[in-house]
Amino acid sequence: MVNGSRDRRAAVVTGASSGIGEATARALAAAGFVVCCVARRTERIEALAEELDGVAVTCDVTDTEGVRRLAERVGERLHVLVNNAGAAFGIEQVADADPDDWRAMFDVNVIGTLNVTKALLPALIASGDGVIVNMGSTAGHIAYEGGGGYTAAKHGVAVMTETLRLELVGQPVRISEVAPGMVKTEEFGLVRYRGDTDKRDAIYRGVPDPLTADDVADAVAWITTRPSHVNIDRLVIRPRAQAAQHKVHRVVDDG
Repeated sequence: MVNGSRDRRAAVVTGASSGIGEATARALAAAGFVVCCVARRTERIEALAEELDGVAVTCDVTDTEGVRRLAERVGERLHVLVNNAGAAFGIEQVADADPDDWRAMFDVNVIGTLNVTKALLPALIASGDGVIVNMGSTAGHIAYEGGGGYTAAKHGVAVMTETLRLELVGQPVRISEVAPGMVKTEEFGLVRYRGDTDKRDAIYRGVPDPLTADDVADAVAWITTRPSHVNIDRLVIRPRAQAAQHKVHRVVDDG
């Protein structure tokens, strides 16, 4: 069971095996939550949960049976759900896109968020003060070339978040979206560029101080620790070097 006590409220973080999810689990544990670390890679989340005095649950968010078992493990009450599991596959333009990539992105980003939210919503309501944080992206609000499938999926996450807020008004659950801009993590870009480290690294080349996973995790922890009457609808977070999706300051190395 992951039920919190009077002193330790309970939080679930999906996609906790690396990047923003792992950093968020650490930040919430530091804020006093007992954290349920959820991901497909058992070894990683078990090590993290042991470090944080939390719980590890192996689960693919796109698998409804696995999500049902997650809900059973969580139990009757839950205070925070961070729907962080997500991914991007490929950078092809719409005319060249692989429909399987688009299906996979929609499945993990949108359907996965739906599955986990549906399964854990009764426990969030039962807590009397639940918070759902959906990990979106600036790509969920602004389109860009080569990002059609990912932007479509993250737009879906943004609209789902807005819809939940409308549908749950009057219930003791707050609904938030965190929409990061340029965040430099090891795995996200590697997956998107199909293992090509040169292409991944080129995105951040010359950018002074892109966001880190810890920066985003700090924002999530801040949202979840506001007074219960305060709802942060959407938090857009970018590095100072990124003024907009296409406006990024880069330092040229003349050497």
